[in-house]
Amino acid sequence: MSEHDAQWLVSTLGDVREGWVCGAAWAFGAAYGDLVLDVLGGPPGRTGLAEIFFERPGDPADMPGHVPVVWADVDLFGHPAAEVEAALPRTTRAHDPLPGRTAGPYLTRVRLSAPRDRRASAGRTDPL
Repeated sequence: MSEHDAQWLVSTLGDVREGWVCGAAWAFGAAYGDLVLDVLGGPPGRTGLAEIFFERPGDPADMPGHVPVVWADVDLFGHPAAEVEAALPRTTRAHDPLPGRTAGPYLTRVRLSAPRDRRASAGRTDPL
C-alpha cells in the first residue's frame, strides 16, 4: 500500500499527523477514540507500507480495550493475550512468550508488520 492510500484510509478514522521515524521512508499517526495508530513505510528506497502500531496508552492491561482492533477475526485488545495468541493463525503468531508483555492479561500495544517478501500471503502480528 502506498503512503497516499494508507493516509486516506487512516483519515477515515481520525486526523492524520505527519511524523518522522529513523529508517522509515514515511511516517504518520492518528488517534481514534482511546486508540493511537502509528503507520510506517519504507525503508527509504522501497515503497509501501511496512508497519502499523496500535496502542492503548491510557488503558490498563488488566481490562480489555474499548476500541476493537480485529486481525484474522480476532479482537487483539478485547481478549486476554493468551487467548489472542492461541486464536491467531500460525502464520500470524508472534514469538512465545509475548515480547514486552505488560503486567496484566490484556495487550496494550500491538505491531503489525508487512512481510519482507511481498509475495508472502500473510502478515505477522507482533504484540509489543
